[in-house]
Amino acid sequence: MGASARAAHAAGGRVVGIMPAFLRSRERLFDEVETIVVTSMHERKQLMYDQSDAFVVAPGGVGTLEEVVELLSWKRLDLHSKPVIFLNIDGFWDTFFALMRHSVETGFTPPSFLDAWLVCDTVEAAITMLGTAEATPELKHDRR
Repeated sequence: MGASARAAHAAGGRVVGIMPAFLRSRERLFDEVETIVVTSMHERKQLMYDQSDAFVVAPGGVGTLEEVVELLSWKRLDLHSKPVIFLNIDGFWDTFFALMRHSVETGFTPPSFLDAWLVCDTVEAAITMLGTAEATPELKHDRR
């Protein structure tokens, strides 16, 4: 995240950091940009969601995985229709997509869920998709 934030800032983009107070002493700070300090990870994710028009999911660790699963869960529940774009550099997210397909194949998730995101392989393609991505339609999940 830091490298992306620094590059966006250097290119003249607006960067807003949202950090829980407990992480300020553990993380490398980027004080050159606006930073909002919140009390919890839940508040952080909600604020990031509220201030976003779309989401690009870059390769990452367990924190990225946790955030995107919650974001997709909200989408599955029709709580939002904002575009979600996976940056699948070198096939990083392929196993995640296989898990999502497996969840559909075993009947735990409706097939329409597989339309909840877009995939691209390069940063340039992600930027292009951001310019053309539309909100996804309701997923029309089953109402069990």
